[in-house]
Amino acid sequence: MAITYLKKATKTPETETATARRVVDDMLATIRTDGEAAVREYARKLDAWSGDIVVSREEIRRRAAEVPAQVRRDIDFAIDQVREFALAQRRSIQEFSVELHRGVTAGQRIVPVNVAGCYAPAGRYAHIASAYMGVATAKAAGVGQVIACSGPFRGGPMHPYLLYAFDRAGADIIMTLGGVQAIASMAYGLFTGTPADVIVGPGNKFVAEAKRTLFGQVGIDVFAGPSEVAVIADAGADPALVASDLVGQAEHGHESPAWLFTTSRELADEVMRRVPGLIDKLPPTAREAAGAAWSDYGEVVLCDSREEVVQVSDRYASEHLEVHAAELDWWLERLSCYGSLFLGEETTVAYGDKVSGPNHVLPTKGAARYSGGLSVHKFIKTLTWQRMTREAARDIGEITARISRLEGMEAHARTADDRLAKYYPGQEFDLGAAVSV
Repeated sequence: MAITYLKKATKTPETETATARRVVDDMLATIRTDGEAAVREYARKLDAWSGDIVVSREEIRRRAAEVPAQVRRDIDFAIDQVREFALAQRRSIQEFSVELHRGVTAGQRIVPVNVAGCYAPAGRYAHIASAYMGVATAKAAGVGQVIACSGPFRGGPMHPYLLYAFDRAGADIIMTLGGVQAIASMAYGLFTGTPADVIVGPGNKFVAEAKRTLFGQVGIDVFAGPSEVAVIADAGADPALVASDLVGQAEHGHESPAWLFTTSRELADEVMRRVPGLIDKLPPTAREAAGAAWSDYGEVVLCDSREEVVQVSDRYASEHLEVHAAELDWWLERLSCYGSLFLGEETTVAYGDKVSGPNHVLPTKGAARYSGGLSVHKFIKTLTWQRMTREAARDIGEITARISRLEGMEAHARTADDRLAKYYPGQEFDLGAAVSV
C-alpha cells in the first residue's frame, strides 16, 4: 500500500501566532487596567465606532424593519434548523442516579452555565450564520443569559441582518463590539456587569488568540485556525461537484486548505483540471483568496484502497469532510477524525455552514483527533452527586482509610476514622497503618 501526492501543499497553515500573541497580550493588559474606557478607545481606533456599545431594544426593532421579508424568512428557517438539532442534542444527555453499592447512591445532573458570550465576525460581509450558530445553541442548552457581540459594519452600526439573527436566535444582550475588545468585554463583564462563563464563535487570528489567552478564566469552544475542507471521492464521483466543493471552501481565505483523497487517478486529474477554471470565475476578493489557498495549501492524495483513504483522512482530521463515494454507511462506520461529516454528493459543506442544522463552529489544525465542534455540551456542566446510608459508610469508610494511608494522606483517612467511630462506637476496623511522616 502507498499514497501518492498528485498535488502537495507548499505551505503549512500559519497564523502568525507570535505576532498575534504580542498584540493580544498588550490589549488585554490595557483593558484589564482601564476597563470600558479602553474598550471604547479600541472600538474607535480599530473599527471607527464611537456609538453605543449595548444595542437597545428600540434600536433592534428599528433595524429589523430594514431586513427584507425574504431574508427574515431565510434566517428564521435556518435558526429553527440549528435550534432543533441542538435541542435533540440536549435530549440525548440524561440525568441519572444509580446504586453502586448497597446504600451508596450516586448520580449526574445536567446544568447549563449561567452566562454565555457568543461572537460573530463582521468583516467584509454580514456573517449571519455565525450569529445564530452560537446563540441558538446556547439557548437550547438552557443558558439563562446570552451576550452576543459583533463589530460595526464598514464603520457604521452592526449589519441589520446580523443584528436580526442575534435577536431572533434569542440573545439577551447584543453589543456592537468586534475583535479582541469584544472577547475581553464578555470575559470581564464590561458593559453588562456579568462576566461570561463560556465564550464561543469564530473570528480572525486576534480573536482566536484572545480566546486562547483567556481560556481558564472562561471556557471556550475550540482553538480555531483557517477553515479546512477534505473530500473523499471514488471513481464514481462527479468531478464537477468535487471541484466545486473544494473551491467553495478555499474562498474562506488565503490559508484555507482544500484536500482531495481519492482512489481514482482519472478523477483526481479531472478535478485538478477543473479547479483553476472555477477559481478564475469567482469575484475578485474570493478569486484572490481561493487562488492562494489552492496554490499554497491544496493537496490531492491518491490512495491504493479505501482503507488507506480512511487512514489518510483520519491523519489529516479535517474540519469539514465530504464523502463522494459508494457505500456511505461503510465510511460513516470507519471514519473517526473530522469536525463534521457530509455523506453523499447531495449535501455539501455550505449547507452545514449556513442552514442544515449541525453547528458550523468546528475544530481545525488536527484538533478533530480529540475534539468535536460546538454543541449544547459546551454550555452544559455535567455535575455529579452522591449520598449513602450509615451502613454503606462503614464499607466505603474502611477501604477509604486504608487507601488514603497507602497514599500518605493521614488527614483523609481520619475523616473516615471519625465517621466509623461515631456510627459504630467500640467496633474494631482494619484502617491501615497510620502515616507517621
